[in-house]
Amino acid sequence: MSLIQNFIHQLPKVNEANFEDIALSLFQIQSVHNPVYKQFIHSLGIHPSKITSIEQIPFLPIEFFKNHRIATGDWQTDIEFTSSGTTGASTSRHEVWNLDFYIKNAQNIFEQYFGPLEKYHFFALLPSYLEREGSSLIAMMNHFISESKSSFSGFYLHNYHELVLQLRKAQNTDRKVILWGVSFALVDLAEQFELDLKNAIVIETGGMKGRRKEMIREELHELLCNRFHVNQIGSEYGMTELLSQAYSHGDGLYQAPPWLRIMIRDVNDPFKILEKSRTGGINVIDLANAHSCAFLETQDLGKWSQDGYFEVLGRIDNSDLRGCNLLVG
Repeated sequence: MSLIQNFIHQLPKVNEANFEDIALSLFQIQSVHNPVYKQFIHSLGIHPSKITSIEQIPFLPIEFFKNHRIATGDWQTDIEFTSSGTTGASTSRHEVWNLDFYIKNAQNIFEQYFGPLEKYHFFALLPSYLEREGSSLIAMMNHFISESKSSFSGFYLHNYHELVLQLRKAQNTDRKVILWGVSFALVDLAEQFELDLKNAIVIETGGMKGRRKEMIREELHELLCNRFHVNQIGSEYGMTELLSQAYSHGDGLYQAPPWLRIMIRDVNDPFKILEKSRTGGINVIDLANAHSCAFLETQDLGKWSQDGYFEVLGRIDNSDLRGCNLLVG
């Protein structure tokens, strides 16, 4: 447990200058005290002592979360998060050492980009997440709703008429409104109602969950902008296997907190990190994952833009469909 807390206490102090040193230090710990990651590294014939830069770190494929308990050190599970997946698809299971840390970390990240929770009314349109157990997004949104201390904040399933009524009322208050929804539910809402949300923030998370035909991001955002009368659609990038999130205010350009680093790998050579502006597979270093594995190889495609944002462009061919970020742009 002390191994975890030593790194958790460092998170607020992480910056561009010290990120690599902290990440390398955590790698050395996890390469020894995480049995699955240790075996993975050994199978690659890599000796941890030879790793001297984050570009050399081997990234654990997130598929390992489907069949293994990914844990660094000895601790009791506080909560288990599971991925939504799609019908017939296997799901990932992420055992987490402390729920309170997860939700406070999520709050810290959100407030970096949007400001205090108490300045918002949160309307959560997340039916596919509410209809199952183990969603990290529901845990996060439940905390946001509670901490906002707003009588308007809440979850919605398919009661769109009530949602529209409350959205209209909330916009006449002195707080900002956030409509946070899974993509297929936002499309359902947009097809049934044309709303004036020009003073609100709309954040989409996830894909169609097999409920509707997939849409490219530009098509989805254009539909929502036209029907909701907003200029931009925000997005959240997160997954079951991570404890941190990245956010986009629009155009699919994401920013990450200082302790979350995106690296782009060659899809044909997973050990080759690409230069900025080139498209490849997304690797993630999430220092908040001190309890499990901080170095993960995803099956998402992405690239860095010239101005310091990263984009999520879709899924690598033949990879399992995931419960979130199924959009291809």
